[in-house]
Amino acid sequence: MTHADPDATSSEEPAAAAASQPVPPAEENVPRRASAWHTIWATLLAFVTALAIGAVLIAISDQATRDAASYFFSWPWDTFTNAGHAIANAYTALFEGAIFNPRTAANGTLSGYLGPISETLVNATPLIVGGLSVGLAFRAGLFNIGGQGQIIMGAVFAGYVGFHWHMPAGLHVLAGIAAGMLGGAIWGGISGWLKARTGAHEVITTIMLNYVAYYLLLYLLSVKGFQAPPYGQAISNPVDQNAQLFPLFGDTMRVHAGLIISLIAAVVVWWLLKYSTLGFRLRAVGANQFAARTAGMSVERSYVTVMLIAGALCGLAGVSQILGTNTQITSDIDAGIGFDAITVALLGRANPVGIVFAGVLFGALHAGGSVMQTYTPIDLVQVIQALIVLFIAAPAVIRAIFRLKSSGAGVGAELAKGWNG
Repeated sequence: MTHADPDATSSEEPAAAAASQPVPPAEENVPRRASAWHTIWATLLAFVTALAIGAVLIAISDQATRDAASYFFSWPWDTFTNAGHAIANAYTALFEGAIFNPRTAANGTLSGYLGPISETLVNATPLIVGGLSVGLAFRAGLFNIGGQGQIIMGAVFAGYVGFHWHMPAGLHVLAGIAAGMLGGAIWGGISGWLKARTGAHEVITTIMLNYVAYYLLLYLLSVKGFQAPPYGQAISNPVDQNAQLFPLFGDTMRVHAGLIISLIAAVVVWWLLKYSTLGFRLRAVGANQFAARTAGMSVERSYVTVMLIAGALCGLAGVSQILGTNTQITSDIDAGIGFDAITVALLGRANPVGIVFAGVLFGALHAGGSVMQTYTPIDLVQVIQALIVLFIAAPAVIRAIFRLKSSGAGVGAELAKGWNG
């Protein structure tokens, strides 16, 4: 009779157990990388497609091209030549206004080289934090359309601290930033509290609060102490120099420290969503509020928390507007950023990294569009911007046009998974 060696048996068991565990294939990340490349490729094609359609619209709107088209069959070359000149002038202006202008660079100054990029970054700064606000709410299953009101209240709080308080330079800036975040957080938190306590839909409450904030601002701009003397115009007192965000590339360019703040905010939101317990709870509530409640998570508390944070982020956009780009509050201090931020969040797919790039893209379109309208009607500039947004936000259309392999749902479908409606 043979006896089994107990030591041999015990040594074989771990080996057998290890062998039974599934080994992840080396190509596990290949589909994910391929999907990312499909997304990038589809985005580039969307941009090119929008510019191509925009070129047709530019040619049609050009008077010289239309005049030449009247004798197209006699001498077609004039039509194509005039159309080419119109398209080249418009898109050259877009490039020079957003990235690089050789005429201003010829003077050899730093502002000549970096002036267009400075304007792009100035426009992108509030869009990034505004997009982060909307994107964070998306991830928690909420639709924050209250960016306008939150930006206004952030600017009001930061502006009041900026022109009524008198403090040392560094401390004054920090106080203004904190006040702006507080103003935005209060305004966003109201919607979150109403959602949690009464079930009021955040779309309705945020839109209504936009009106409240706007008309409150109009009232404040008529009140002595807030309104600038001699009290004849709807404009606030100027912010003290000590409270202004310092310029990054010198006084000759408008880009300021708000850009750094927006990038820091993007890193914080990325870390919050990816690594923090709070971020996991917010994502769980956004994915399925009923499952999250069953797991013991407080859905109501999550709603209030995410809207407080989202409001604070929009408050940072207001801080950028009043302590950086402008020095006085006017009735249009929000500059439409609250609604553009929704587009930025959609283009960035509610991902902090994507939102940064989408914000820079939209900032470039805004900066270049102001120069482009020299050759093209401003309405057409806005149409071209809308086409770019449309095609980037609807990748399924681009995949159908160019017969690309599908790599997943579009932006709206991805975000809709987490929207509890």
